[in-house]
Amino acid sequence: MDRLNALARRVPVPVIWALGLLPLTWLVWLTITDGLGPDPVKELEHQLGLRSLQFLVAVLCVSPLRWVGLNLLRFRRALGLLAFVYAVLHVLVWAGLDMGLRWDEIARDLVKRWYIVIGMVGFVVMVPLAMTSTNAAIRRMGAARWRSLHRLVYLAAAAGAVHWVVLVKAWPAEPLIYAGVVAGLLAMRWLRGRGIPPQLARRVWG
Repeated sequence: MDRLNALARRVPVPVIWALGLLPLTWLVWLTITDGLGPDPVKELEHQLGLRSLQFLVAVLCVSPLRWVGLNLLRFRRALGLLAFVYAVLHVLVWAGLDMGLRWDEIARDLVKRWYIVIGMVGFVVMVPLAMTSTNAAIRRMGAARWRSLHRLVYLAAAAGAVHWVVLVKAWPAEPLIYAGVVAGLLAMRWLRGRGIPPQLARRVWG
């Protein structure tokens, strides 16, 4: 574990940004080369939402990994902001390309399809997290208030997972796996907050 931590310390944070934006670069390429399949807008919307959820899961993994000795804390801010970037693009593609910025239709969609409201809740709570992601915001708010606010990431991840499971209107494995992973990570935090023995955490995380 010491070697992994030493290796992680040598990785500059911009590398995480560069790697995190590679899927976006690939999606742009597929878009301009008509490689997104028969329904490119839906596929683009899905891929952007999925990337946002994946980065939220990565954020939730940082603390449990630290419990077992792997410290990736310096990457958490970049991972969270990458999740927000993909969430913004997901919403923009939905509102702009899928709904054509027809606000009356968007409003009807929000009323008719409650899973969109859940997804929107997940997106909205990410906004203050992104806006307070700077060192200056931490100093201004104080560490305790900042940590309390950033627990909203739990709600964002749960909302994203539920949004996807309900959206597909079936029981395919992939959204259920993501929902299970999010539920497991949140459960670990809940148990940890109630004094889960470190030995149990190590057995769970290997």
